[in-house]
Amino acid sequence: MGTLTYYQDRISQKVAVSVVFVAAMFMSIMDVTIVNVALPTIGRDFSVSPTSIDTISIAYLVSLAVFIPASGWLGDRFGGKRVLMAAIILFTLASALCGTASSLSELVAYRVLQGVGGGMLAPVGMAMLFRAFPPQERIRAASILTVPTTLAPALGPVLGGILVTELSWRWVFYVNVPIGIVAVAFGSIFVRHSVESHPGRFDVAGFLLAGFGLGLLMYGVSEGPGLGWGSMTVLSTIVLGVVLLVAMIIMETRSSAPIIALNLLGNRLYRSANGIIVMSSIAFLGSLFLITLYFQDGRRMSPLASGLSTFPEALGVMLGAQVASRVLYKKLGPRRHITYGLVALGLSIGLMSLMDGTTSLWWSRLLMFAMGFSIGQVFVAGQAVSFATISPSDTGRASTLYNALRQLGGAIGVAVLTTAVVIMGPLHHIGGHLVANFAAYRIAFLVAAVLCLGGIPWSLAIRDDEAAHTIPTHRQKRKIADA
Repeated sequence: MGTLTYYQDRISQKVAVSVVFVAAMFMSIMDVTIVNVALPTIGRDFSVSPTSIDTISIAYLVSLAVFIPASGWLGDRFGGKRVLMAAIILFTLASALCGTASSLSELVAYRVLQGVGGGMLAPVGMAMLFRAFPPQERIRAASILTVPTTLAPALGPVLGGILVTELSWRWVFYVNVPIGIVAVAFGSIFVRHSVESHPGRFDVAGFLLAGFGLGLLMYGVSEGPGLGWGSMTVLSTIVLGVVLLVAMIIMETRSSAPIIALNLLGNRLYRSANGIIVMSSIAFLGSLFLITLYFQDGRRMSPLASGLSTFPEALGVMLGAQVASRVLYKKLGPRRHITYGLVALGLSIGLMSLMDGTTSLWWSRLLMFAMGFSIGQVFVAGQAVSFATISPSDTGRASTLYNALRQLGGAIGVAVLTTAVVIMGPLHHIGGHLVANFAAYRIAFLVAAVLCLGGIPWSLAIRDDEAAHTIPTHRQKRKIADA
């Protein structure tokens, strides 16, 4: 007991929260890409059509969107540690159940349960992380946040390909279990409990409007490329989702205790940072999905080979995050740092539009590395700026709104770029043979590059003096390194 107490005292909350948050987010975000690799195999195992098997991914994304709005209030009311531990336990349990599913309906039900846990992980964990780190140290916290949010999507296809090929599709779910168990054990011992003083009443109406509005919109956006944007199902869910969200906005702006603190968007720095994150998420996550289509559908590479060619993006992110937090943020300041990062990201994605069926894979991998390095600049600096002028009491709900917008941005990116490929036609006839139409991928990459540059007006709206306290001095940098 004495030894345990000794280590509890020795491990700071910055380290404890960081370890648990990175593990939880890595598990949650990787789950999306790793499961996508296994979908064809699951479809064959359950003898269901490709259109039906998509419900496995859609169910998770919709459930995730529905429960994100409640996460901020729950963290403030019951304490970040309790809610985060409960979310990890729920996600881990649901992952184990997914691995035991004997039918598509069972698997979809367990994926919904996974989404409930996953919807609370990011907002609650992010709020805890930014409360643990003072403003001048949040650039380091942001570099920690960038690891799971950008490494996991790249690692998922590689690990998924290995597990499906060598073991079984069930292991793409079982792989979450040991990670979850370790995260819960470590967090239970080392993360301290805290509760906000006045979380206010739970806004039931706001939760229902926001949850179902986001859920319907995510469903419509996700199904649009496959079913067609003119489909009655897609149109009705998108329209109803937008109507519910508009009603939520009207009601929440008049509420004294809103579940989603839209009033925080009146904070110019927070608003600008969210605009940057949304536009960069659309471009980056959409391009990450598109490059997988290019490798697998266009160049007929296996999921594992595709994942290995995508993986340099993860290496770029890891290096880029360190360069951003240790050198460039302090040297350039938030405004120029983020702007240069967006330009570099747009350029690297734009260069992908030159790729065709004979392009060297080493050139593709170099561009993936450049994309990862560039997004590391944008995400690290953008996340540090986002909460620069947010009070500790508002951090939980600010994190909720931030994560809801980031999640929606990623879904829009995948939908828009997939639609661009579908409109152009992924296949065409040459010499009587049906072959990949690489022009479709080129147009889609150009669309992503343009959308990325759409974040620049938001970055130029940043005033460095408002975020000056997030830039570490030499003395603060030594303290951070010691911590």
